[in-house]
Amino acid sequence: MINLAKKDIAHTLGKFIVTSMGVGMLLGIVLIMIGVYRGMIIDAKVLLDDLKIDLWVVQENTLGPFAEPSRLHEDLKNTIKATDGVAKSEGLTFQNLQLPLNGSEVRVFAVGFDPFGEIDPVNKERLVEGRGLQRSHYEMVVTDKTGFKLGEKVLLGRDLYRVVGITHGTVSSGGDPLVYLSLKDAQELQFLYSNSRTRNDRERGIKALNSHMINAVVATVKKGYNVDHVANEIRQWKHKSVYTAKEEKTLLTKNLIKMASKQIGMFTVILVVVSTIIIALIIYTMTLEKIKEIAIMKLIGLPNSMIIKMIVQETLLMGVLAFMFANIFAHLIYSKFPKRVVLEMPDAWMLFVVVIAASILASLAGIRKVIKADPASAIGG
Repeated sequence: MINLAKKDIAHTLGKFIVTSMGVGMLLGIVLIMIGVYRGMIIDAKVLLDDLKIDLWVVQENTLGPFAEPSRLHEDLKNTIKATDGVAKSEGLTFQNLQLPLNGSEVRVFAVGFDPFGEIDPVNKERLVEGRGLQRSHYEMVVTDKTGFKLGEKVLLGRDLYRVVGITHGTVSSGGDPLVYLSLKDAQELQFLYSNSRTRNDRERGIKALNSHMINAVVATVKKGYNVDHVANEIRQWKHKSVYTAKEEKTLLTKNLIKMASKQIGMFTVILVVVSTIIIALIIYTMTLEKIKEIAIMKLIGLPNSMIIKMIVQETLLMGVLAFMFANIFAHLIYSKFPKRVVLEMPDAWMLFVVVIAASILASLAGIRKVIKADPASAIGG
């Protein structure tokens, strides 16, 4: 039996392929957006995984340093260390900085820690060049995404910092490149004002800000102790908000990324709907162009089912080609995005199922026209 769909597509091959490519680009953006969301989830866990700690202690009634401001006195780390069940504790600072690079600026997320302390956030497995911090001042470890070279000097505030190490794959929960500074340098940058601001504040009767502040205390729990129990002890007696590593990950991956996931979901739905409409319009147009031929087929006794099968086959083929172009397009451009994009096969197959369903839905416009076609219009029409 003659394959009507094959004959019809061969007749309009150029239009068919160009349309499939156009729809494929839209679907490729859908894959990219899903990949951006996957990347956000991975980025949110990088620093937390590198720290390998059990507890986050932050300012009371706050969600921690990644969600809202948190300020603590530096000596709290000693108090936490003295808590029964705590093995190690360390104070950390977190802040966004703009670093000068080749006449422009690069936005980074800076982590301040004591190089001589008990917890080092610099994951040695991610260190691709140089070393970690070994001094209390003017050293910096950066990620390769910043573009800085080993040994390069970077002006930060009023001082020059030397790049002593370069890591790979280290980003903040927001996807910004991570840099690591000593705690003293980070405190000076975040909590100390300029000389003129200090003099002005004194004239106004404002006390100088204490620079011995941190944003969070991180701690590990001794073996044999229950993490949740130790966290409750700190909450009760130290009057601070305490989150376990699992709870902190939940805050980052669910609460903080929730809005972004909703936006990505909305755009994804819109793009799929637009793709469906485009496919429906093209199939409907192709059906209109051959409506006289369809009327002749019906006149000579060709059943509606065979003609409908042709329409469905054309629509499904267009959807499958669009899906193939979408994957090619997505894999060609995903590495050009400034933030991490993760393309996974399960997401692609999920999109394939959606495309098939959307293609069947899109074919209804052409099917409706076929059913309504009057065989009498083929005579003298």
